[in-house]
Order: sequence, then structure tokens, then C-alpha cells
Amino acid sequence: MARTVHLVKLCVGAEKVEDLTDWQASRRRLWPDGLPRHITRMWPRREAELLNEGSLYWVFKGLILARQRVLRLEKILGEDGISRCGLVLDPEVFRTEPVPRRPFQGWRYLVQDDAPRDLAANRQNEDSLPPGLSAALAEIGVR
Repeated sequence: MARTVHLVKLCVGAEKVEDLTDWQASRRRLWPDGLPRHITRMWPRREAELLNEGSLYWVFKGLILARQRVLRLEKILGEDGISRCGLVLDPEVFRTEPVPRRPFQGWRYLVQDDAPRDLAANRQNEDSLPPGLSAALAEIGVR
């Protein structure tokens, strides 16, 4: 059985988790199944591990704050004729413990042991802390 691997990606243009969920909700009509997608140039080489209950972890303002399960990968042909990878995501967004992450381009693999834990169910609907405060707390190990 394949191990599980995750992806981590910067959530460019979003300052908080609600920005991501609002943006995805506004684009649901674009896809026949209504599921959110993230389009990327590269196809993950570790596809089997990613599809073994892997998630896409989102980085907001230098902190991993949320994740979405990756349901499947699909080939998407862009208007420019270039084939891309569509990460088909579960619409449910799980908030995670804040974990600092330096800027990077594209996406990176994240092994299961390094993945942030989900917030407890009773904390999933809490308002996000200001990014600076979340970062400061994460740096001193307060989760």
C-alpha cells in the first residue's frame, strides 16, 4: 500500500481562509461537478501517494492555516493549448494549527509526519487571528 504524501501551496492573493473559501464558492459553476480545482503546470510524480488520502495544505501570509483533501487529478487543456494538472479538491476546508512556512514557488511535497494537525472540531469555525499574531504564536510554539 502506498504511503500518503501531501502538497503545500501558497494561497496567493488571500489573507485568510475565508478568502479562499469565498473564491472557490464563486467559481463552482465553472465545473460540471461543482468541485473546486487548483490548476498547476506540473503533474505530481508521487500521484499514488497523493491520492492515498493526501491533502493540499494552503499557506496564508507565511503560515499553513488550512487544508483540503485531494480527490483526484485531471488533465486540463488551457486556452493556450498547454496541458495542465487540475487538482480536484473536496469542498470542505479544514483549518489546521498554524505552522510557519517560508515563501516558495509552485508547490512542494509534505510528508505525513510533517503535516500540521487539524484544529479540533470545536475550533474549526473560529475567526482567524490576524496573520502577524498567528505567526508570532506559531514561532514560539503556541498552537
